[in-house]
Amino acid sequence: VSNTSVSFEPVNAPRSETEAMAGDSKRQKLSVRVYNALQNLGCPLVDGLYLREADSMQELLCTPSLHRMDILKWICIRICPSLKEKFSTIKSAQTDELVREITRFGHEMMLCKADDQELIKGCATPMRQLLFLEQLVLSARDDNDGSSEEKPSGDEAVRNDNLLRELMSPDHLSDLVQLMNPVCNPWSAHIREHLRATHLAQAKTNRQNKIESNRSHGKLGGDDLAEAAALLQSTKATLEELRKECEFLQSDTTSPGASLSPCALKVAISDMTQLMTAFSQVYNTDFKGYCQRAPPVLSPNAHVFKSTHQLLHSCNMELEALQQLSETSSSLTDTVRRIQTDKRYWAKGKKHTLPNQVEALKNRYAAFLTHHQS
Repeated sequence: VSNTSVSFEPVNAPRSETEAMAGDSKRQKLSVRVYNALQNLGCPLVDGLYLREADSMQELLCTPSLHRMDILKWICIRICPSLKEKFSTIKSAQTDELVREITRFGHEMMLCKADDQELIKGCATPMRQLLFLEQLVLSARDDNDGSSEEKPSGDEAVRNDNLLRELMSPDHLSDLVQLMNPVCNPWSAHIREHLRATHLAQAKTNRQNKIESNRSHGKLGGDDLAEAAALLQSTKATLEELRKECEFLQSDTTSPGASLSPCALKVAISDMTQLMTAFSQVYNTDFKGYCQRAPPVLSPNAHVFKSTHQLLHSCNMELEALQQLSETSSSLTDTVRRIQTDKRYWAKGKKHTLPNQVEALKNRYAAFLTHHQS
């Protein structure tokens, strides 16, 4: 037993699990950071998703889909607005062309290789994709911050002039008039409430400043009191309008016929958006191949149906011709009967029917022949 040496080898399993957990945590934090950055930039493609889990954010950002490609395209246009015109010429079915353009743009920004199309398609590792997206988002944010401090260039002024000329053209004049005088308020309810709250807060601040200014100079005058009363009345009217518009929020939620709350509407819209995103992904991965198959081969007996259709069409045309012939015959019969029965002025200022007139002519002709033969 004394000569037996016992050696203990290090166990690597717990360490690998720890490293895996650390890698997952890092990916989750990076996914949340990129998703929040997109929301802060105002990306419309993530607005309304209401994702809360880091795994859902990672699936959105790292799974190949048209939605992910649209997010990449939006970030690139955010960094370089001139790409919008180039992307607009690429059709939605030309995914490879769009991938090449985004890869070329990423290579120019030194964020990926010139042939790293797998990264753009979403087939690379999630960590590489998240790091690439983070660099793109940072570039978009830096460019936006820098452009807000710079003055508009000459090209931008020319573009603005061209845009104004196009808007003021006769072709868009009716649309411009409709925009300036809308039939209904184009803002949604929460935006209108925010605008009213902002307006009321600004009016309150101005009123307080004016009151303090009047206190420094003396007591309030009659005009100030009248203005304060008018402002109070307008505020009361605005609050009354808000109360009428928000009656569904004041309904009893315990009653069986309670209206749908805004929170429930947001949840329903979020569910619908996620279902649409899931359907788009399933369509691109499973259904798209079936939808692009060749059309089915027609039966060789199709000429029989064509011949039958032609015979039926000819039969219908003959029946129509017979019907027209019958109608024409009836019309001729009515005309002949009317000529035979109607009395007209033939001679000597008296009305006679055609048969009577013909009979009179026959009698006269017979008398004439009898007189000459004798």
